[in-house]
Amino acid sequence: MKTSIYYVILGCFMFLLIANCNSTKTINKSTEREEPVVIKNDSLEYEIIILDIGFNAYLQSIARPVGYYSQSYLENRNSFLVPVWNARVNDPIRFNPNIYQNVIDYDANIDYGYDVNYKLFNYFQFAERKYRMVLR
Repeated sequence: MKTSIYYVILGCFMFLLIANCNSTKTINKSTEREEPVVIKNDSLEYEIIILDIGFNAYLQSIARPVGYYSQSYLENRNSFLVPVWNARVNDPIRFNPNIYQNVIDYDANIDYGYDVNYKLFNYFQFAERKYRMVLR
C-alpha cells in the first residue's frame, strides 16, 4: 500500500517537473525569436542596440507611426530624456541597474537623423510603460 502511494506521488512530481520543463522551453523559444532593434546613423557612425523584449512589438503596434512627430520635436524630447536616463544609470543605489544599464551618448547639437531620434524617443516611451516609470 505504501509503495503504491509512493509511486503515485512520484508520478505526480515527475509530471509537474516535465510540465515545468516544457513551459520553460516554450518561453525561451519565444524570447529567442525577437531580434534586437538597431538604431544607427551610418554617416555619423552612431549606433544603439536595444535588446529589451517587447520593443519590436511596441514599435509595430503601439508607437505612433513614422512621420507622426517632427524631427525637431523628437530631438527636443530626446535632449531632455537622455540626461534623465543617464542620471539614473549613474545612480544604481536609487534606480534599478537591471533597467538602467548603459549611458546614452547623445549630443543635442548633432543631427542624428529622423530614424535615430524616432526609435530613441519610442524606446523611452516603451520603457516608461513596461517598467512603470516616469522619465521626468
